[in-house]
Amino acid sequence: MKKLKKMIFLSLLVSLGLALSIIESFMPVPFIAPGAKLGLSNMVVLITLVVFGFKEALVVGILKSLLFTLVTGSISSLFYSLSGTIFSSIVMFVVYLYFSKVFSLIGVSIFGAVAHNTAQVFVASLIMNNFKIFSYLPILLLTSLFTGYFIGLASIFISKNLKKTFQLKYEVNKI
Repeated sequence: MKKLKKMIFLSLLVSLGLALSIIESFMPVPFIAPGAKLGLSNMVVLITLVVFGFKEALVVGILKSLLFTLVTGSISSLFYSLSGTIFSSIVMFVVYLYFSKVFSLIGVSIFGAVAHNTAQVFVASLIMNNFKIFSYLPILLLTSLFTGYFIGLASIFISKNLKKTFQLKYEVNKI
């Protein structure tokens, strides 16, 4: 029964991540950086990392990216989304596991946002065969600070409430 409950909850997290991705794709973000987004669906990956662990967070992120591609039909976005999700999940896991005494979930989220944007710019430079696109990275990294802060703050509140439902694999950090 415990495995079934976990699988159902992970399925709900994938669905929530997909819904947030779809909603976010319709939201115009008034940044000077075209294509920059809030990263609302990355909140689901961070929460999954905190509640269930790295493997589950990676699976939720990958499934979210694949389903978003199937729903929108945008194959090119799959490469950007997958690379960002995989790299940011790895970075968030390492920071959360080894540096949780230094960084709260806000810091973990900021590291994840930076990693996500870095991976996406790297993939874009490979696809376009133009490494000058890295000149766009400082603007994206600056936006990562703000979006990462927002996502981390929201993740703290959600993770604290999920403590009552699931036994956390790792302890949630305080602000």
